[in-house]
Amino acid sequence: MLTGLLAESHVMSFECLPARVAEHAATAGFSDVLIYLGDLQRDVLRLLTGRGLDAAEGAPQDKAELSVEGTVAGRAYQYGVIVPVPGTGDGPHGWWVPLLDGTERLGVLYVASAAEDGKDVRQDLLTLASLVAMLVIGSRDSSDSYARLTRVQPMNVAAEMQWTLMPPRTYADHRVVIGAVMEPAYEVSGDAYDYATAADVVHLSIFDAMGHDTSAGLTANLAMGACRNHRRQGKGLGDLGDAIERVLLEQFGPTRYVTGVLADLDASTGMLTWVNRGHHPPVLIRDGRWTTLLHCPPAHPMGADLRLPTTLCHEQLQPGDRLVLYTDGITEARTWGGAEFGLTRFIDFLVRHHSDGLSVPETLRRLIRAHLRHHDHHLEDDATILLCEWLGPRADAATGAAPLAGVPDPAADS
Repeated sequence: MLTGLLAESHVMSFECLPARVAEHAATAGFSDVLIYLGDLQRDVLRLLTGRGLDAAEGAPQDKAELSVEGTVAGRAYQYGVIVPVPGTGDGPHGWWVPLLDGTERLGVLYVASAAEDGKDVRQDLLTLASLVAMLVIGSRDSSDSYARLTRVQPMNVAAEMQWTLMPPRTYADHRVVIGAVMEPAYEVSGDAYDYATAADVVHLSIFDAMGHDTSAGLTANLAMGACRNHRRQGKGLGDLGDAIERVLLEQFGPTRYVTGVLADLDASTGMLTWVNRGHHPPVLIRDGRWTTLLHCPPAHPMGADLRLPTTLCHEQLQPGDRLVLYTDGITEARTWGGAEFGLTRFIDFLVRHHSDGLSVPETLRRLIRAHLRHHDHHLEDDATILLCEWLGPRADAATGAAPLAGVPDPAADS
């Protein structure tokens, strides 16, 4: 099964995935395989058929789209575990298997087989799902069909730019887990987030450009591109904001600006260093219940050309700490009646779901859904969150650490 799929993968288009996966899975005794991919907002799971421009054409109505909330498939997706579906009589058994690229949740795989549930079968299921996830990742960036399948409404030009340039919304290694969300997903414009690793340093940054239009998107993307460019040339964190400002001034003059937080986490020690450029202070969650705002004397927004000094601030993290960067669309957005979601509600939600033991991606998915419900799914400003959990200096298999949250354990009883 795996050899056949790997051999074909080098020249396999996105639309061919369902047929080829089903064909090769049959050689391992899997009689029915269906690929479901999560939509942009992670509310529904949509069936990949490979037919038609949207890659979902021709699907039976009851199978074309499944809700993440309240379904067996959704449970596998939310918790990152294999969920068995008992067979009836002599019929085949079924399983819902999470599709993960590292820890990025792509969707779920439905697989049926006459084989009895057991450790060996589950290992085969996870191996198949891992390869399918790699095939999806390998073809999605060049596929308009993938974009059509995972969108449930039209997207504006600014959002098209933002989502194309953003890094994946989930990343994890054995030291950190990073998650991000941006709303309104189909109309986001002036917000951007970024992260990257280099040896033991994990860089985190969040940007909020003035305005709520395509120009704001261009400004935010220019700031993020300048940040990446100067960072990769070895520019230190203390000078990075000024380097970004120079690029903005060269392009726009002192007419457009970006607020932001730029941070470096030494993953070997837990030492966090950051600068605040006219932005809201980060939130630190410790032990799942204790929170604090990480205040740092702010310099001016990048592009304002006020020439205020930049202060480097430091905080020693403990294993398990969660660092949260956010834009004002999260805390200051108001309902039509004038009620803010507010910083207190925001922090309480994070603490409560941290205590529930949910993974970073699932915590953020539920948080942004609560935020959207509070505002009747109508946001006047972009709302972005970037969350990083530091697991510890070397929380890997060599030290006997537990598996990463959200990664299914084939030996676990679901």
